[in-house]
Amino acid sequence: MRARKIQRGISLLGLLFWAVIIGGGSVIVLRVVPTVMEYYTIQRAIDKIAKDGPSTVAAARDSFERTKQIEYSIVSIEPKDLNITKVDDKVKISFAYDKEVPLFGPAFLLIKYKGESH
Repeated sequence: MRARKIQRGISLLGLLFWAVIIGGGSVIVLRVVPTVMEYYTIQRAIDKIAKDGPSTVAAARDSFERTKQIEYSIVSIEPKDLNITKVDDKVKISFAYDKEVPLFGPAFLLIKYKGESH
């Protein structure tokens, strides 16, 4: 008797399954990455503003507004949304916001972002 060769590989159904999984994951990643980049842009902006040490709350908000006009990617937060305090003669700026990312049809992904100056 001849030994039967065992075939190895992936079936068409297996290929379709993995294509759907990888494709769906890619869609989610491509929709989430811009929101993460916006978060890091906001974080860098408030770190810079806090480091410069504005004298008043209004000055800090004005500085953020100027930064927002330059950084076109900041769309989820306004200067009035910043929580600005002074701790030990250092300006502390914090923020928090929610971002809804549309996935498909009625499905959305809700991401809660929160940060503060260092």
